[in-house]
Amino acid sequence: MLAWALLFLIVGLVAGMFGLTGIAGTATHIAWILFVIGIVMAVVFAVIGRRPPV
Repeated sequence: MLAWALLFLIVGLVAGMFGLTGIAGTATHIAWILFVIGIVMAVVFAVIGRRPPV
C-alpha cells in the first residue's frame, strides 16, 4: 500500500514539474489517501498481532 502511495507521489511530483497541475493534484491526493490507509492498516495489524492466543 505504501509503495503505491510512493508511486503516486512521484507521478504527482513529475507532473507538477511539467506544469500538469490537474494530474499532479489528483495523483497527490491519491497518494495521501493510500498513505493514510496504509498507516491505519499497519496500526490495526500491529494491535491485532499483540493479542495473546485464546
